[in-house]
Amino acid sequence: MEKERKQWRLSELDWKSEVIVFLLLMASAFFINRGIKIKGLFMDDLYMWSCYGEQTFREFVFPVGGTRCRFVFYLAAYLQMALIGIKLNWFVPCNIIINGLISYTVYRFGMRLSKNRILGFLCGFFYLLSRMAYYQIAQACGLMETLALWFAIGVLYGVYRYLTEKEKPERFFWLANGLYFGVCFVHERYMVLVALLLVALALKGEKNWKRWLLPITLCVLVQVIRLIFIGTLSPAGTGGTDVADTFKFTDAIGQALNQVGLVFGRNSGPLHLCIEPFADSPDRIKNLILAAEAILGVGVLAAVIGMIRARDEIVCHLKNAVLFLVFITLCIGSSSVTIRVEMRWVYVAYAAALLFFAYLSRVMGKAGILVLLYGCLIFPVETYYRDNWDNLYLWAPQSQYNSLAEKTYGTYGDDIFDKEIYIIGKDFEISDFNAETFLKVYAKDKINIPKLQFI
Repeated sequence: MEKERKQWRLSELDWKSEVIVFLLLMASAFFINRGIKIKGLFMDDLYMWSCYGEQTFREFVFPVGGTRCRFVFYLAAYLQMALIGIKLNWFVPCNIIINGLISYTVYRFGMRLSKNRILGFLCGFFYLLSRMAYYQIAQACGLMETLALWFAIGVLYGVYRYLTEKEKPERFFWLANGLYFGVCFVHERYMVLVALLLVALALKGEKNWKRWLLPITLCVLVQVIRLIFIGTLSPAGTGGTDVADTFKFTDAIGQALNQVGLVFGRNSGPLHLCIEPFADSPDRIKNLILAAEAILGVGVLAAVIGMIRARDEIVCHLKNAVLFLVFITLCIGSSSVTIRVEMRWVYVAYAAALLFFAYLSRVMGKAGILVLLYGCLIFPVETYYRDNWDNLYLWAPQSQYNSLAEKTYGTYGDDIFDKEIYIIGKDFEISDFNAETFLKVYAKDKINIPKLQFI
């Protein structure tokens, strides 16, 4: 009876701890991203809304003849826009909540890997703090990158559990395959994760040929569905390009190295894509990054030594390390084949790197304190770069469109739809599509919608 009472108290304590951690992460998500607003749509957000407003459900979710086949994302976007309606200021809180849920997922995974609740919490917190979250929070289309990251981390979780579980591990392999099929229709970039599923089978020493056939069949099925909907197997690139037309091996290698640098805090590339290059950052920021990299190096060395000492488990540790490294490599590689690198694509590799560091901490011994030290060093770095998000290509236009929304619909409400609207000056650039579509977002019907005019 006493034993059962102690177990009940322990479960009650765990339940309370989980609630506290969840609330802390969610509160952190809102505090970290305070001040970000969406009041007017532009660029990809406005185009997505125009498709939502002018197409049927089937045409929007299952477009035939387009350049992309992302019906899982399109379904989620349709539901989000149907929920939000003309309350565009709800997009950011919605994005923050979803990213907060992902941070809790990262926390749970990190806690399992490190066998330490504090280190798991740090994984979730530093995932939220990352400078790479700008697109996921500040754009309506950020839902795409958010869902893709969530699904991809789920695939990694599934194959890790498959590799390490002793009782019925196949259920986690089914989970990983299901999430793989889903993520392929959030973003085609993650089709490469079929290789992770096959690597997991090889590391497991799987002899059941049916299990090998599952991911291969799913990959073929994905290609057949893509061929039916978009008429090609070649994935579309960035900015209207096609990967088959723009791919260069040397460029891909260079972009992959840039992404590795981004994972370790070193921004590179043009200012409008990377916030601020490492070379142009203040000395205090560069010194913090260098110190964090040194701590990271010592931590990895300590983990290697710990693995060697744990002779009975060294093979298991090596297999898990290979799993994480293959996942990170695949995510970086798939983001390196187009014409440029954007930080939002590196977010999933960064999240996996945090989780891998958490895993290594379990074999570091007393050197596990280095994880906390690394967090202390990287915190001001991420905060500094977040404070300079206005350098990014989408920040100034979003601020302008927010202001335009405030001065038009925000000021006059529905009365705006029987007015002539003129923008005076030459500093505000707007395409014909944006001028014709911007106010449609707020209209309850499609009549008497004025076009923005310039004088």
